[in-house]
Amino acid sequence: MKLATLKDGSRDGQLVVVSRDLKTAHFVNDVAGKLQTVLDDWNFYAPQLQDVYDALNAGRARHPFAFDPKACMAPLPRAYQWADGSAYVNHVELVRRARGAEMPPEFWTDPLMYQGGSDDMIGPHDDIVCASEAFGIDFEAEIAVITGDVKMGAKPEQAADAIRLIMLANDVSLRNLIPAELGKGFGFFQSKPATAFSPVAVTPDELGEAWRERRVHLPMTVHWNSKKVGAPDCGTDMVFDFGQLIAHICKTRNVRAGSIVGSGTISNVDRSKGYCCIAEKRMLEIIDGGQPVTGFMKFGDAVKIEMFDAQSRSVFGAIDQLVSAKN
Repeated sequence: MKLATLKDGSRDGQLVVVSRDLKTAHFVNDVAGKLQTVLDDWNFYAPQLQDVYDALNAGRARHPFAFDPKACMAPLPRAYQWADGSAYVNHVELVRRARGAEMPPEFWTDPLMYQGGSDDMIGPHDDIVCASEAFGIDFEAEIAVITGDVKMGAKPEQAADAIRLIMLANDVSLRNLIPAELGKGFGFFQSKPATAFSPVAVTPDELGEAWRERRVHLPMTVHWNSKKVGAPDCGTDMVFDFGQLIAHICKTRNVRAGSIVGSGTISNVDRSKGYCCIAEKRMLEIIDGGQPVTGFMKFGDAVKIEMFDAQSRSVFGAIDQLVSAKN
């Protein structure tokens, strides 16, 4: 099933069920008004929402209406936790090679992860608002999952059972602020502004055979200013699957329903697949020629992130954002 949250003037928005083709939607106020309610008692609410979804797809829904992605908030507008990993170690290796740093061997066996801000997730068509172009504005196309409750010490197989929904993310980075922050030895903060998510979040079964090995086996399509810059396969070169990423968090704590876990920037070893963040393009330029050629995003720039299935149908709808200056 596919779920979205519409803007209604409140902090948490209005939950709706969306048709498989992303053309129509249906209010579900009589079931649950917001997504967090559903996540808190998934086994009770999900079957009821599935019934609405089935009726919507079969043309039997009582009051369908046209679905407008521009009216969407993030599927989960504020979350109890946003933990972003770096499952595509090729991306990490390129960054370190470009600055002449060795790759610690444990990076291949123990995931990198940071905890981002989760109080202000933004919608798929909301602007990327920044105070200055000098901050080095970069997009990062990722996959993210929303979990149910996961107990401390859960193994990857157990952790994966708690994956409720899958969505796309644009985990924006302010690259020129990162070195000073990491230099303090305490991780990202100001360099990680609000993250945007796809119009809809989908249950794993919606992906069919593309969801296997706890990974999404479809390309991530990225356009920057209407130019296609990347379409790497999300299942290829993903060193840590989502079960492993969630289990990493659970080593010392419980994970509660409504936690969002990100894959990190999608990255393939095969350079012909392009890139999902500007930093990776710049790192390759440094490795090949000694200096970066490509600049970061400017005010007025646009980024579009989308995923299509084997029949060329959009799965999640598009993240389609402009970069704008803070007033």
